[in-house]
Amino acid sequence: MELLQERAEGVLWLTMNRPEVLNALGGNMMWDLLTALTEAASDPEIGCVVLTGAGRGFSAGGDMKARATGAKPPPATPEAGADELRSRMECSRLLHEMPKPTIAMVNGVAAGAGMSLALACDMRVAGTSARMTTAFANMGFSGDFGGHYFLAKLVGPAKARELYFTSAKLDSAQMEKLGLVNRLVPDEELRAETEKLARQLGQGPRVAWRYMKRNMKVAEEGTLVEALDAEAIGMMRTRETEDHQEALRAFMEKRPPRFQGK
Repeated sequence: MELLQERAEGVLWLTMNRPEVLNALGGNMMWDLLTALTEAASDPEIGCVVLTGAGRGFSAGGDMKARATGAKPPPATPEAGADELRSRMECSRLLHEMPKPTIAMVNGVAAGAGMSLALACDMRVAGTSARMTTAFANMGFSGDFGGHYFLAKLVGPAKARELYFTSAKLDSAQMEKLGLVNRLVPDEELRAETEKLARQLGQGPRVAWRYMKRNMKVAEEGTLVEALDAEAIGMMRTRETEDHQEALRAFMEKRPPRFQGK
């Protein structure tokens, strides 16, 4: 199976499973990922999604070996190829916009479209051996899976241009300095630390997560007035949830709330 799925405590773990090619985004893996993310977006039992890669890398990006050897035939026309690619790129939109938190657990290299997928997630937890590179310029490509959008938002347009034009290889310390990772941990602690964060989110107030994600999208792309309007709507909706009532009881009883995602 090219995509492994595991559910635990409100968390869906998605593991890209082509370790022999550093989880290059070929075969049926991206279609499987698109299906899994589409289903997760509307699954009330899932409070958080974690994306990672099997073996020694997150993802090396596009399957260049398949392209170089002719194992993957070219599209009939550039337009047909663009349509197919755009369909697969919905993975990035879902990771960024689905109404629940998403985490990239970055183990080893995240290159090209693999880096784009990691940046599409709400947060990134990386091991000390992790590294990132846009990589596209080295292959004469312009780049895909939303990397330009996400990178410019995270590091600013000038630095994003530099990283795309030069395909600079970033080690984990540079990634942390640039704000590309939320948490940098020793490799041997990567799974445990990601599990801890994912479990907290997976058991959190899921209706609130939906409106927080919506608020962040408006804040990124809209005006202040639009952001204030979105926040007002979200607050009025979440005050009616069972989770909010449970939080009030927990506050008065001086205990942690036990959210049910309702």
